Amino acid sequence: MSYIDKIVNKLLKSPLSIIQFDEILKNSDTFFNSIDLEKELIIENGLPLYFSDDNVYLKTNRTKLKDQVFCIVDIETNASNAKDGQIIEIGAVKVKNNKILESYKSFASASFIPRKVQEITGITLDMLENAPNLKDVLEEFKIFLEDDVFVAHSIDFDYKFVSDSFKKYDMGELFNRKLCTIKLANKTIDAKRYGLKYLKEELNINVGTHHRAYDDALSTMHVFNISLNKVKNKIKYTEELLDFSVRNDNNAK
Repeated sequence: MSYIDKIVNKLLKSPLSIIQFDEILKNSDTFFNSIDLEKELIIENGLPLYFSDDNVYLKTNRTKLKDQVFCIVDIETNASNAKDGQIIEIGAVKVKNNKILESYKSFASASFIPRKVQEITGITLDMLENAPNLKDVLEEFKIFLEDDVFVAHSIDFDYKFVSDSFKKYDMGELFNRKLCTIKLANKTIDAKRYGLKYLKEELNINVGTHHRAYDDALSTMHVFNISLNKVKNKIKYTEELLDFSVRNDNNAK
């Protein structure tokens, strides 16, 4: 278990005193030897913490759903992992209380796109010719993301790919809280399948082109909002929603 997981697990139960928090960092394999620098790194990497009255709190444990900002993300890539390839397009939309706050979208320049990826996405090298380099895109996106909850329709892929990309360019990694809309939809929406394309058809979501980052982020937003509307009277706080989405119990359909 990483020290971040250890911190989160403890904060989910109750706040930590600054002394307890510092003690965890002191006894962990951290990036910096300085506790103060490590705290700054943790916050910069998106773990939603706040400090008050000599205690440390997890923001999402106390933030009501209506007040939480969710950053819904989709990426297109030229390989299955960040080691062998890169992000070629990223799209994201920030949502609070079912309303769009702001959005982000960008291509990223690349040296290759496999034919299969071109066929699936419609993205060609010509389209990336004047795109910014990936490092610049990642820097912009990290600023955009802040410490909001990272939401994606395949969280294990998108979250890991983005985090590994950050690490690849010495930009830290992702510590943001996260939510998978496949898992959430599975507990709130009656459907035979839960792939994004199928849910769009099932829920009459008519948004742009499938397998384009920003359009898929918008489609995911609609799935997320539909799911959220089904549970918002039963779930009050953000962490309750995150727990509900992954908990093995009776669903809320």
